[in-house]
Amino acid sequence: MKVGIIGGAGYTAGELIRLLINHPEVEIAFVHSTSNAGNPITAVHGGLLGETDLKFSYTHPLDDIDVLFLCSGHGQSTAFWAENPLPEHLKVIDLAQDFRDESNGYVYGLPEANRTAIQSARLIANPGCFATAIQLSLLPLANAGKINSPVQITGITGSTGAGVKPGSTTHFSWRADNLSVYKAFNHQHLS
Repeated sequence: MKVGIIGGAGYTAGELIRLLINHPEVEIAFVHSTSNAGNPITAVHGGLLGETDLKFSYTHPLDDIDVLFLCSGHGQSTAFWAENPLPEHLKVIDLAQDFRDESNGYVYGLPEANRTAIQSARLIANPGCFATAIQLSLLPLANAGKINSPVQITGITGSTGAGVKPGSTTHFSWRADNLSVYKAFNHQHLS
């Protein structure tokens, strides 16, 4: 199976590349990165040193692959499809939040809830880590009719949760031994 990756320089893509280069039935056709095109993947994902000699690509030939992984930041998948036609044969797994509401024909990719639909889906919206953890703990209770009032969730993430782009609150010195509330009641993953 030939796969391509959009947004190859982020943390999610780095882990995906590690999994795919060790998969016996997968060939990575391209790992696209606008900011790192032409550079070795190991220049960004140092943990892959000795595992691959792939370089980030300038192009993303969608007609040459079977599966596309979208690993760009939230909102970027929608922008990508606004600029690129979706080939009819292509399966897509979006690792951002853009289609988790099952818009545009995407199936919500939580296997414990949608296994059958995922098996035949062409477009899959992968749930995020917090959403997966929350749903795996609450769905059995909801299915048993045991949730009769609002549920409060507290999730804590490490430094990688904000992605690779530096910001004033993403530096180690700010995050170390510290907790902060952000986007309470309007977080992009609420949907």
